[in-house]
Amino acid sequence: MKIANILVIFTLFISTSCGYKPIYIKNDKLFLEFKNINIVGDKRINRQIIKIVGLKEKKDSFSENDLTLKTNFEIKETSKNSKGQIETYRSILKIELIIKKDDKIISSKNFLNEFSYNNRNNKFELSQYQNEIKNNLINKSSEEILLFLNLS
Repeated sequence: MKIANILVIFTLFISTSCGYKPIYIKNDKLFLEFKNINIVGDKRINRQIIKIVGLKEKKDSFSENDLTLKTNFEIKETSKNSKGQIETYRSILKIELIIKKDDKIISSKNFLNEFSYNNRNNKFELSQYQNEIKNNLINKSSEEILLFLNLS
């Protein structure tokens, strides 16, 4: 019983004094607010990323930084069978994130996420599956962007 109490107290002491801060916390508004947010590429993907990450464009913000978000999504045929029919695809999401201050690049990072999958007999099912993959790639990239912004 005493060992359990000591262990609980030790755990509380360690967790409160080490400066632990959750990475996904969004109370540090300065890093998620930008004077301008420029988007290039697929507007739907850019809007989803901005919403998921919690980026805000505020002209009266304390931040003097501009954010440029460039996205490119493509679906490539990766293999065909002997009849020339497509057997596998690869969905690729490329994102370039650039943070500028007074037209000088402060920070930039490229994010690349891709997923390979087999073809489907039903084209409607394939289309739905590709949309699901696209959303999953957007969510994964958004998490990486959030981590990058919080850690930089």
